[in-house]
Amino acid sequence: MEKNSIVAWGINEQTPKNFVPEYIINMAEEVVQNYDFTVKSMQVMSTKPFKGGAIWKLDTSSGPKSLKLLHRRPTRSLFSIAAQEYLANVKEARVPPIVKTKKGNLYVEAGGKLWFVAEWIEPLVHASKDLEGAKKLSNAIGEFHRLSKGYVPPPEAEIASRLHKWPKYYQKIIRKMDWFRTIAMAYNEMPASDPLLNVIDQFQQQAVKGLESLNSSSYFELMKEGNEYWGLVHQDYGWGNGQMSKDGMWIIDLDGVGYDISIRDLRKLISHAMVILGRWDTTWVRQIIEAYHEANPISNPLYELLLIDLSMPNELYKDVKAMVYEPELFLNDKTAVLINTIVEIDKTKWPVLEEIKNDWRAKK
Repeated sequence: MEKNSIVAWGINEQTPKNFVPEYIINMAEEVVQNYDFTVKSMQVMSTKPFKGGAIWKLDTSSGPKSLKLLHRRPTRSLFSIAAQEYLANVKEARVPPIVKTKKGNLYVEAGGKLWFVAEWIEPLVHASKDLEGAKKLSNAIGEFHRLSKGYVPPPEAEIASRLHKWPKYYQKIIRKMDWFRTIAMAYNEMPASDPLLNVIDQFQQQAVKGLESLNSSSYFELMKEGNEYWGLVHQDYGWGNGQMSKDGMWIIDLDGVGYDISIRDLRKLISHAMVILGRWDTTWVRQIIEAYHEANPISNPLYELLLIDLSMPNELYKDVKAMVYEPELFLNDKTAVLINTIVEIDKTKWPVLEEIKNDWRAKK
C-alpha cells in the first residue's frame, strides 16, 4: 500500500460536519500545486467519510473551482473523469469542464486515489419540486444521454457497464426479499418487522413478474447494440445533481457514470418524483416522459423497458436494503412509518402504469 494511502474515515455523533482527516487536507494542498492558479482558500463542501471521498470549493486566482477526491479505484475513476472531459469539451454538454494540470493532465494521483479540478458553475439552484421542475430535469438527462453516445474510455480505464446486468439485478432484488423476510422474522420484536412481513410477499411477487416481463421483452436485442451506442447513465440523478443556471440545467457529480440503457435514469427520476408528490399521478408521469423524449427519442421497445423497470419494487428495495447490516438499529419506528408510506404510494402506481401502458404505442 502506498504511503499515506487514503482510506475511509467514518464519522460519529461527535464528528464535525464535513470533517476531513488532516493528512488528506495536507494531500489536497499538495495536489493543487499541480495547477496553474493560486489558491486563496479551500472550503470542504461535502464528504463521503465511509468511502473516502470529498469535494472542496476553491477560491483561486482564476475564479472558483472544485477539487474532487474520488473514492473509487483509480481505473474506475479514470472512466468517469474521461467521460466528463468528453461531454464537456467534445460534445459541449452542460457538465463542469475539467481544468487540466500544468502538464496537461486531467487528474492528479495521490494517496492511491485520483483527484481532479473542474470549473465551479455558479449560480446553480435546485429545480422546483413540482411538475415543471421534474420536466426540466427529465429533458436535461435526455440531452445528457444523447450527447454521451459514442464515448470511448481510455484503454487503461476500467469499463463501467450495467448494460448486460438487468436480469442479475432483478434476480438480486428477488433474492434479497428472502433475506429481508428472514431478518424480519429473526427480529420480530422490532417495530418495523411486522409491517415488512405483511407486505414482503407482494413486493417479491412484483419483482418476479418484472423479471418474467424482462425476459420476454426486447431487452436482449437492445443490449446487442453495445455500450457506445447507448452511452452513459448518471446513476444518481435527481434534484441534487441536476441544477439550474442562467443558461439551462447543468448535470454535476458524474463520479458514478457508466454505460447502460438510457431509461434507467428516467425510471429513477420518475420514481423519485412520485415519492416527492406522495402518490403516482398519470399527468406527471406522461409529461416527464414526453420531456425526456423531446431531447432523446424513446422507441417503443425502450418504452416497454421503462414500464417494466417502473413495475419493480424499486422504492422498497432501495429504502430497506440497509437492514442487513444492523437490523436491530434499522427496524425501528421510523422504518415502520417509511414502509407504510411506501405501501400506500405503491397502491397508486398500478392504475397509472395501466393507463399509460398503450398510449405511447398509439402515438408512434
